[in-house]
Amino acid sequence: MLSLHVTNETSRIRAVVLGTAISNGPVPAIEDAYDPKSIEHIKAGTYPKEEDMLKEIEAVAKVFKKYDVTVFRPKIIENCNQIFARDIAFVIDNKFIKANILPDRERELEALQEVMSQINPNDIITPPEAVHIEGGDVMLWNDYIFIGTYKGTDYSNHITARTNMEGVNFIKSLFPDKTVKEFDLAKSKTEARDNALHLDCCFQPVGKDKGIIYKDGFRDVNDYLYLVDLFGEDNLFHITRDEMYNMYSNVFSIAENVVISEENFKRLNTWLRSNNITVEEVPYAEISKQEGLLRCSTMPLIRD
Repeated sequence: MLSLHVTNETSRIRAVVLGTAISNGPVPAIEDAYDPKSIEHIKAGTYPKEEDMLKEIEAVAKVFKKYDVTVFRPKIIENCNQIFARDIAFVIDNKFIKANILPDRERELEALQEVMSQINPNDIITPPEAVHIEGGDVMLWNDYIFIGTYKGTDYSNHITARTNMEGVNFIKSLFPDKTVKEFDLAKSKTEARDNALHLDCCFQPVGKDKGIIYKDGFRDVNDYLYLVDLFGEDNLFHITRDEMYNMYSNVFSIAENVVISEENFKRLNTWLRSNNITVEEVPYAEISKQEGLLRCSTMPLIRD
């Protein structure tokens, strides 16, 4: 059996689900795309090729191997994008919580049967239908659970709005001893530079007490200030609109002192190293065209 244990984003990772780019399917039609960045690349003819994405995701697998991490991969579904493992489920403490995702992504969860069969069935949680929540919006920081949401009255019109207040309240009810804080995220169906698809598109803790943040990803400045107060201004690396677009805040921590980051993130990687964090650089620019990066492709199961 798997003894699930995840309480934050940065403790030493021992077991993880890593998505796959095998049999990723054809370039989607514009009306089938989930986010403005994918649409931008479909229109421009620059949508990523499967062979390039395969190389990128296998570079991450190699880093996990180097650090002796147990890696699970989803069962391959023909012609299906299974890169973003974080969307479909997530672990808090010892609970495996299924995301209520867009209906046509249900099969991706079925492809994790090998993992789920090793988890105590009592620890697998299926939220009620009214609850929308995705792993990219759920960020753990020890006694805190940060959750990205969208409070606009036009929630149902936004395919980019992935976690609702019912989702926030559901997590509150499951973890009454934790401080659950929601953040109202900026959404755009048409401009990827103004769209925080998930919380990890505009914020993520790194190291012991640091974080990467994009101020304009939050619709309410008080949400941003909450994190500044909590982490301290000097501990936060502020990213620009273009850096947010390139997914700078979507790195993945192997441990408090080791981070997997995209090789082109020069400014961020320099800052990480200046804070005594080892940076394992990988190419991930093609996968990022689908508005997801390293955190989106991984689902931690066990951290120390």
